Amino acid sequence: MKILTCSAHLQHLEGILRKSLPIALPVFGAVLNINRGNPGQFEVLVDKWPEFGAVLARPSGEVPANDGYWNTQAAFYWDLGAYRALLETPGCLRWDAAFTLIGLQDGLATVSQDLAGKKGVELDIVEYYSYWHPDPSTILAPGVRVGSLSPSNVDLLNETWPYGGNARSRRFLAEILGHFPQVCLQDGSGQPLAWVLTDHFGTGTHSYTLPEHRRHGHMQVALTVAAQRAHARGFPTFGHTALGNRPMQRLQEMLGNQRLPGVCRYILHNPGLDRDAP
Repeated sequence: MKILTCSAHLQHLEGILRKSLPIALPVFGAVLNINRGNPGQFEVLVDKWPEFGAVLARPSGEVPANDGYWNTQAAFYWDLGAYRALLETPGCLRWDAAFTLIGLQDGLATVSQDLAGKKGVELDIVEYYSYWHPDPSTILAPGVRVGSLSPSNVDLLNETWPYGGNARSRRFLAEILGHFPQVCLQDGSGQPLAWVLTDHFGTGTHSYTLPEHRRHGHMQVALTVAAQRAHARGFPTFGHTALGNRPMQRLQEMLGNQRLPGVCRYILHNPGLDRDAP
């Protein structure tokens, strides 16, 4: 196992991952952020260097054992055996803590289920459809008032996020709000109507329109503006949609986003530990 710290190595990895899009999207987005100032304080591990077969992007430093939001990691492999070996390497993962692995390859779930079974670790797996747009510059955005969310909006975000409502989710949302790009449509008084956040992996996340402002096309505009801004920064445009959320799936297709084969899995390890501290 090797943690990549050399900027030349990280740039080289970015180029290799780019050739594996879209299946490498979550790890690729994390590496892009690392190579552009590392606002989320992440690091990248490979099974070996320079002939590597698996990559893991994770938070650097100490992470609370009870926080599966903070300890979310993205994985990608060319060789499933190398990926399994990486996860089994001492120091790669804290199997006594809550952590989430995300990725677009079926082997991630296979390896997690196998290793977790051997270690007596519980899993909670949530599946999403993933969409991406290969060329967001072709999407037309109408003229609207586009602003930004402020730190004072974090409670609103935490209340409206399906996975929110607790202290850990609030801390996570405050971090991505403060460190990563976001788009917010506002009314005439500057109050939020709809928004799209971005996380450590470059993923569009927590896309939401307040219920009283729905059916006016706000989310279409927000997603379009977010996609064009990501494209201008050199980032891919992608996100995950719940399997049962047909309205969002239809909107993704209307915008020209392509649904990727299979599903993206968020694999929470040790869900029983993922709770607010007393």
